[in-house]
Amino acid sequence: MSPTMIDRLSPAERPPGRPAGFQRWRTLLFLHWEVPAEAITRLLPPELSVDTFEGKAWVGVVPFTMRDVAPRWSPSVPGVSHFHELNVRTYVHLRGKDPGVWFFSLDAAASIAVAVARAGWHLPYHRASMTLDIAGNTVDYRSKRIFPGPTPAEFEARYHIGDSIGSAKPGTLTHFFAERYILYARTRSGLSLGRVHHVPYPLHEVKVESWRDGMVAAAGLPAPAGEPLALYSPGVDVDVYKLVPVV
Repeated sequence: MSPTMIDRLSPAERPPGRPAGFQRWRTLLFLHWEVPAEAITRLLPPELSVDTFEGKAWVGVVPFTMRDVAPRWSPSVPGVSHFHELNVRTYVHLRGKDPGVWFFSLDAAASIAVAVARAGWHLPYHRASMTLDIAGNTVDYRSKRIFPGPTPAEFEARYHIGDSIGSAKPGTLTHFFAERYILYARTRSGLSLGRVHHVPYPLHEVKVESWRDGMVAAAGLPAPAGEPLALYSPGVDVDVYKLVPVV
């Protein structure tokens, strides 16, 4: 199926059943660069295809902060449920449906979060040293991977939050980047799919003053070239649903 024919709206609907957990995603910077589709394809499970926008494939680097991360049956725990995170991602679909995210890596500044996500969600989490400093509308974010490899894998950015632009309009590149409610993970039994639910991202313009990225190359992709396309969101509250096998 052509990427233009994929249903990109119904994944945003609330999934049936009860969430497995809750999270608050805050202070999100979305940076994207165009990359050759074939470079992405060779790193994907065979069941998945690269999702493109007007024939172009993309890799994203998303630094942000996790707050109040907790399973459905437990309140958040200070010192455990709040931490910075950074993911390197691309966009995929499953045989022309269920457009979602494939994570090449996820770095987090919390050892417990890394262990739980690796064991329970089968996602490629890494422990990193991270800082996030906010002064007015200016944000400084730094991350340096500690373990496991590949290292070095470092990132830093200084950016200025601009005016609100509302939520992304369907059919736009902004919507293609931001409005993703499905993730895929490779488990011991095969490919699995997980869903999240939240209101559409409130988005802002953003000016990236400086950036330095070593995360994309560490994932096995060509290093970013040129200035990134950038978006900012103050965040959303998220319901997280358990992984289910892809059939």
